[in-house]
Amino acid sequence: MVLDLPPAAPGSGAPAHDAVLDNPAWSSLSGHHAHLATGNDLVLRFPEDVSPFVGIRSFAVPEVWDAILDVFGHGAEVGISHAEPELPAGWHEVFRIPGVQLVQTDRLHARPDEEAVELGAQDVPEMLDLVARTRPGPFLSRTHLLGRYVGIRRDGRLAAMAGERLHPAGWTEISAVAVDPAHRRQGLASRLVLDVAFGIQQRGDRALLHASASNTGAIEAYEKLGFSLRRRVSFGAVRTP
Repeated sequence: MVLDLPPAAPGSGAPAHDAVLDNPAWSSLSGHHAHLATGNDLVLRFPEDVSPFVGIRSFAVPEVWDAILDVFGHGAEVGISHAEPELPAGWHEVFRIPGVQLVQTDRLHARPDEEAVELGAQDVPEMLDLVARTRPGPFLSRTHLLGRYVGIRRDGRLAAMAGERLHPAGWTEISAVAVDPAHRRQGLASRLVLDVAFGIQQRGDRALLHASASNTGAIEAYEKLGFSLRRRVSFGAVRTP
């Protein structure tokens, strides 16, 4: 169940409602990332080496469970976020993590960072190593195909990174914000978030973020940068019968 939140404060710039933000994976997979999507009319997925996120048009359609089976088969683990549907008989919840969705407000002053360098396929081994040591969330061998990724190097090594993940219509999600433990408390994460947000705004999109509800330090940092809590969400997975 999604918890109700008070409306955004007047002048905050946070949207009171934008339907694509309630189902960002579906909007992304059926729109900006359609070239990466496979599935059917009700369920879309990324390649396994790109992202575990799954787009589900609506759980209000009874046929959706058969559509999930059509895409994933039996005995498969399927990611379900931003929804907590009642599972049919034979389906089982694997895990569920409370999270939050934050969106940019008028207080966000995005700007490019002079030290930020764009990262690509040649940087994937370093990116995967940094992610393995910092665990910012799912990042796989081809996740970099989802959007623009940037990093900051120290002594030739990747010290921090951030980039783009889901692209619901009119929005771009900032994700994979990771800083090497040896280089924390230097403001690198904030600088890269602002750099990625600047690129997003230059395209005419607005920036959003997702975080685990337990990661209060990161949430507080994002709010200081100019993001605002839009809604509480959940991230989880179910196992097909």
